[in-house]
Order: sequence, then structure tokens, then C-alpha cells
Amino acid sequence: MRVLILGGNVYLSKATARRAIERGHDVTVASRGTSGEPPEGARFTAVDRSTADGMSALRGQTFDAVIDVARVPLHVKNALDVLGGSVGHYGFVSTRSVYTDHDTVGATVAGSPVFEPTPDDGADFAMELYGPNKVACENLVRAALPAAHAIYRAGLVIGPGDPGDRFGYWPWRIAQGGEVLAPGDPAAPLQWIDVEDLADWAVDAAEKRTTGTFDGVQPAVSWREFLDGVAEGAGTRPTFTWVPPEHITAAGVGPWSGPDSLPLWVGGDGYGGFMNRDVSASLAAGMPARPVADTTRRWLAWNDGSPAVKAGITREKEAEILAAFHAR
Repeated sequence: MRVLILGGNVYLSKATARRAIERGHDVTVASRGTSGEPPEGARFTAVDRSTADGMSALRGQTFDAVIDVARVPLHVKNALDVLGGSVGHYGFVSTRSVYTDHDTVGATVAGSPVFEPTPDDGADFAMELYGPNKVACENLVRAALPAAHAIYRAGLVIGPGDPGDRFGYWPWRIAQGGEVLAPGDPAAPLQWIDVEDLADWAVDAAEKRTTGTFDGVQPAVSWREFLDGVAEGAGTRPTFTWVPPEHITAAGVGPWSGPDSLPLWVGGDGYGGFMNRDVSASLAAGMPARPVADTTRRWLAWNDGSPAVKAGITREKEAEILAAFHAR
């Protein structure tokens, strides 16, 4: 197949381009080329998706499949205006942030309300518009290729190359062993997808002409299972101390991502279903689901002993919280 990856220079889009090359496809990556290098074996075409003229280098070309990770509608609109009539299949990586209800356990794509879309020509990258922008992007893809698209509403994408280290904190910390602060309830659910699994699935769907909208996360596991899997991959036997949310937040530590956080931990009310969606339709459509131990081993090999990550808490902060918790 002739495959076009819109992006192709960093993380998920680069992993997707690499996987398509490994499968023997003729791969073109198209971007401004400012955020990284395309994988070896890919053809690079410089484009600027902010204008229709900026896509002119691709005008007149045909592709069996396009895979797109854009986050603003104008970029998708301009791509479809140039490519829509000459594409066999369009795979679009969306997000679970399109949903307005994160409290329903076992929710499905079909039964989940989404945000009102932003305008088709919207070009605002503001984080508060991330979900509505992706809804607009999805709608553009469906309208242009109603019988030849696959949309993946990805959750947390983990693995080597993660620019935010939301996952990376845990293998980094657990590889050091000792007593590890674990957040909240060990039975609380957690969902993710390995970057290589999502890339592989997108190429699979292009080859098989899969059509539909799917959640892109593995079936939920408990936090205990997740951390045990990371420990297995790291080859260590830490002691996990499960600290209630109020003790964590009182120490100035937040949820989800960034410095002074416990990454992946949701925390708070209104998110009972955020990490517990029904993904049986995704599995039936071929979504892979590898063990987190495998992702951990690959992440640690990629990290290669770096002394710090971009998210999480320091060992000193962790020790302070654990000491205060034990002394309560």
C-alpha cells in the first residue's frame, strides 16, 4: 500500500510510520518537519496544514491509506480538501476527551455523549478546546469518507518516547525498588494503550479497511495489577504503600501528570468511569492489548538509566509523605 502519515516525526505518528515500513508499505510522512526526523525508510514531504496552499505538495497524489493525528479542525479540513477524493482509507486518532460523561462505568462509544464541535475551520490549540476540536475533526473525516474511515478515541498512550512521562514515572521509580507510594485505592481501575499497539492497530485497520469509531484503550485492570506488572517488567520487588487521596493532596501533590503529581492517578469525584470503559468492540475490531510488563521493559531500555523524568514526585517528597502517613 501507499501510506501517508500526516506527522510521522514524533511518538505515535512516528511509531505508526515505522510499523507501516516494517510491513513493507510505501510510506510518506508529511509535516512541517520541525519536531523531529522521520523514521528510516520513509519519504518526507514538507507541508503546512494551516493553509490549503500549504498542502499543495500532496495535490494530485493518491494514497491507499492516510493516518492522521491532528488536533485542530482546520488542519483536517485542509488535508481532506486536498486528499479526500484520492484516499482509500482514512485513519484518525482522536481522544477520549471528546466525552462529556466520565462517571458512567462500562460506557461504550455508541452510548457516550460528546462535546459540541468547534467550527470546521477552527485553528485554536487551547487545551480547553481539545475535546471539542477533536469532535469537529472526527465529523470532518466521517463526512468526507463515510464508508472508508476508522476513528480511534485513544486514552493514555504509553511507551518509549512518551514526551510527558505520565507512564514513565512508574517504571523509573519502581526500578529503584524500596517502599513506593501508591495512590488511593488499589482496586481502582486503570486503562491505557501501548504506543506500538495503537500504531499496529491503525496499520491493521488500513490494510483491512476497517470502518467505525472505537475507544483506543485496553480493558481496565486494577491499580494493584498495573503496579505489579510494572514491577515485573522492571525486575524489582518494591513494597507498595497505598496512601489515601486526602494525605496525598494535603502534601501538595496533584493527579494525572506533570511535576509534583502522581501520574495516571485520576483522583476526585466525577471520574468513576474514566478508566473503566467497555472496549469489547475495540477488541473485536482487532485492538492489541499487550501486558504492561512488556511496555515497562521497553521503556526502561529506551530511558537507559536517565536520572529523572518530567512527571511525578521526587524521592525526597515521596519519603516525606510516607513518613507523615506512617506517623498519623
